[in-house]
Amino acid sequence: MLPVLACGVVVVFPGLFFVFRRVLPSVFKRWTDADVVLVSERLVSSIHAIMATTAGVIVVSACSGNIMTDRYWLATYFVIWYGVPYMTYDIYAMYLSHYYRFRVKGHEEYKEHSLTTVNSFVRREFLLVLHHIALLTILLPVTLFFRRDQGDYFIGCLFLTELSTPFVSLGKILIQLGLQDCWVHKANGGMVLLSFFLCRIALFPYMYWVYGRHYGIPVYGVPFHLTLSVNLGNLCILAPQVYWFVLLCRKGWRLYQRQRHSTAAAGSQDSSPLPPPSPPPLTDNQPKGNH
Repeated sequence: MLPVLACGVVVVFPGLFFVFRRVLPSVFKRWTDADVVLVSERLVSSIHAIMATTAGVIVVSACSGNIMTDRYWLATYFVIWYGVPYMTYDIYAMYLSHYYRFRVKGHEEYKEHSLTTVNSFVRREFLLVLHHIALLTILLPVTLFFRRDQGDYFIGCLFLTELSTPFVSLGKILIQLGLQDCWVHKANGGMVLLSFFLCRIALFPYMYWVYGRHYGIPVYGVPFHLTLSVNLGNLCILAPQVYWFVLLCRKGWRLYQRQRHSTAAAGSQDSSPLPPPSPPPLTDNQPKGNH
């Protein structure tokens, strides 16, 4: 077990991050350190998200017979082997992205790593850091110790929340490549909103509905059938998702308004009356004035 866990912590995600940081500068020679770190972090996040989503589909499919008692080994071991190592690595990768972003901008305190830069990172990215720590302190103990060998189906559902991550990452990478005005970026923005809503927000009412159907109780009665700790745990995971979804919707609305205004401005220029034609040039066969 320890060698596998060490493989996730030391080799897989940090190793991929290290490879991307070495390869990307040779391909995109004008990118700064901040650009390279940002894209490297997003690529690794996408790889982990694809792994988690695949594991979630497998677990949910394998445990759909009896959602409470059916077991599948991947529900536990993916959290241990790759979930916890990734969350630990990602906090460090987010800090590096924050550090190089402000270092490139010329901030004096970012000439080297220090407690000041770490404190600034935690304050600016507090919700993301809290989200990662909550998963480490809630999801891991629940998965390992407090489920009493039940609920693999719901652990698989939680893996599916990562489905939106590749789309979020792709959006940032397209912006980095200067492709924010292409149709791919616009289509990806729609997929971000759709996947985020379905897999990070609507998923929680769905899990309550499935639980209620299993026990023959209405969905509004499920919270009273569950323990307070389970409801609080779900709320701690759901609350930041709702907040981030609102931010995504606001950003999407601003982009839509900006695009509509630019389109309207271009249309008004095209429909403006043409200037009167200039008189024809004088020739030897035309009068040059009144005599």
